[in-house]
Amino acid sequence: MKDINFKEVLLKPIFKGNPVTVLVLGICSSLAVTVQLKGAFVMALSVIVVTGLSSFVVSIIRNSIPNRIRIIVQLVVVALMVILVDQFLKAYSYSISKTLSVYVGLIITNCIVMGRIEAYALGNKPIPSLLDGLANGAGYGLILIVLAFFRELLGSGTLFGYRIIPQSFYDAGYMDNGLVILPPMALILLGLIVWIQRSIQKDLQEK
Repeated sequence: MKDINFKEVLLKPIFKGNPVTVLVLGICSSLAVTVQLKGAFVMALSVIVVTGLSSFVVSIIRNSIPNRIRIIVQLVVVALMVILVDQFLKAYSYSISKTLSVYVGLIITNCIVMGRIEAYALGNKPIPSLLDGLANGAGYGLILIVLAFFRELLGSGTLFGYRIIPQSFYDAGYMDNGLVILPPMALILLGLIVWIQRSIQKDLQEK
């Protein structure tokens, strides 16, 4: 087994190999839960936990999983982690759980989770697999938070539910941009992020 470059494992999914902007995975949920920064933050943490722990567990049992049923085993492991996260949210943050609704459960089918298990956890030791899962979850979460930051600020004038744009701006005629909180604008913003990132990467490669 080749030596693991832990720096690359941790940093590549954040920018150079971001699962959303580079690999184009997890697009649906990244558009659906980014109206409010608080919900996006909780969703990001949920995916980080599920991706990291699922990769860790599958890596531990990888040598005892028959190849013909490996997808079923992976789904069972991911489903268990999602259920634990969902129950935790319902117990300690019920309002956020209601806001995220079905999207937490849909982490089970998130391409990022299954993709990292297939591409990395099945062929590497538990600790590197855990770090890879956490890093890819963080890369996904970063895009969620960036999208939610602009959508909530421009669409509602708040961040984490707290008023950021002063009332004096509204008194002077400023209005929240309702278009920003609609799904089409989320796709446009995500497209802009992809364009900016790939432009930066292209410039770095040419230097």
